[in-house]
Formats: sequence, C-alpha cells, structure tokens
Amino acid sequence: MESDTRGLWLTADQQSVWRAFLAAVAVIDDRLDAALRPYDLDLGEYEILVKLSEAEDRRLRMSDLALRVRQSRSRLTHTVARMEKKELIQRLPCPEDRRGVIAALTRKGFKLLEAAAPTHVRSVRDIFVDRVDPHDFAALGRAMRAVLEAAG
Repeated sequence: MESDTRGLWLTADQQSVWRAFLAAVAVIDDRLDAALRPYDLDLGEYEILVKLSEAEDRRLRMSDLALRVRQSRSRLTHTVARMEKKELIQRLPCPEDRRGVIAALTRKGFKLLEAAAPTHVRSVRDIFVDRVDPHDFAALGRAMRAVLEAAG
C-alpha cells in the first residue's frame, strides 16, 4: 500500500523560503554569539541572564527557567554550572520544596548583563531588525507568533 504524498512536498518557493529561514537563523545566532564573546558569554548564557533579570527578585526555580530558555534541561544544568563557576549565578535550595533548586542572578551577573546588553541590542539591530523592511518585519512577527501559538 503506497501512501499518498501529493501535497506533502514543499513547492519550490516554499522550499526556498524554508531554507533561507534556516540559513538566516544560523547566521544570526553565529553573529550574536560572536558579539557576546568579548564579555565571555555565549547566546545561551546571555538568555539566562536576561530571563533571571526579568524575574521577581532576579531568581527562578530551575524548572521554570528551563521552560523560558531555548535549551534542553541537561544543557541548561551544564550552562548554569558553568555560569555559577564564573559567579554570575548562584544556585540555592528552594525554601518551599527541598528537591527544588533556585537559580539566582548575582550582582556580578547583573553588572555583566548591563555591560553586554547595549552590544547585544546593537547586534540584533545590525544583523536583523535594520535589515528587514518594516512591513516584512511585522509579517514575520505574525508568522512566528502563529508558529508559537500552534506549538502550544
């Protein structure tokens, strides 16, 4: 029994857009990582600093942090351990739950975030925001929100 694959394959235009999207994401990630290198940070570490800085008391349970970042739980654990060695984050026991662990942004981590943020924002503008027509930028935002909404 042969499955019906008509309609499954991407059109040439769809495939071109999809491949351009994948290539652009890789270029953006590489450039943003490179811009953060002088601060001894990578994009994943920067994202963790941002999420913690935005949280109440600049701390989150590790399980909540895992839901907010683009990293697997095991990678997050390794990244946080590395950041803890650099004294950017401190892991603390959760007062409400003995098994829980809190990731807390240290003063040093916050100062590093304040120092790196202008460079990061300039990089985001240079590689992405200022390169895209405002109408296309708005359309891309709608498209990405639709993808996120469908993913649940």
